[in-house]
Amino acid sequence: MHALANPARFLRLARPATAWLLLIGLALAIAGMAAGLTLTPPDYLQGETVRILYIHVPSAWLGMAGWAGIAAASISQLVWRHPLAAIAGRAIAPAGATFAAICLVTGSIWGRPTWGTWWEWDGRLTSMLVLFFLYLGYIALASAERERGGEGRIAAIYGIVGAVNLPIIHYSVLWWRTLHQGESIGLTGSTIDNSILWPLPLTLVGFTCLFAAAVLMRMRAELAEAKVEARMRRLGT
Repeated sequence: MHALANPARFLRLARPATAWLLLIGLALAIAGMAAGLTLTPPDYLQGETVRILYIHVPSAWLGMAGWAGIAAASISQLVWRHPLAAIAGRAIAPAGATFAAICLVTGSIWGRPTWGTWWEWDGRLTSMLVLFFLYLGYIALASAERERGGEGRIAAIYGIVGAVNLPIIHYSVLWWRTLHQGESIGLTGSTIDNSILWPLPLTLVGFTCLFAAAVLMRMRAELAEAKVEARMRRLGT
């Protein structure tokens, strides 16, 4: 991480990485979704609605992983004063919020025919909604700090404190009686049949690559904006 502290060095790596991540992500995501829609059988209980998992599961994973990235960037900023940490946190937040929102929307679409309701104040759903609002709060706080010329320390503290919600989301289906099904995929295996499961890794890796590409693009844009602002200040003196 410290090897990338120099913005010029980071940009030399980020430019080609953005293009490759974008191309790989699009290819895998499209292939996975197409396979999930056309090549897999319907579930014996859920029928055709099971196909939403190819978008819902990666979105849930990236919504949570995004905040884990914000927390890591916040720690790096507060402890090691990494010069790109605050930029990374601000770049991750919109992408994380987007995937958290997609997770909530696809979950509601799946819940309507499965549970008979668009929304339930279920432990997993509620904690995921809290995560979405945490993202919005972080975006607003980081933007306000930046406009005032702050270093982003308050936003970094907020990012670390907000990480408390991640284990609550993960273990909510175990801690409370809930409509949301328990874990179907774990480190030791899956309860989903392989005939349905196999396209999921494609969309999981594909959406992750797209997430990373979006973060790198936002970081590059913010560094370019900072460079322009610094040049304008020099010309104004």
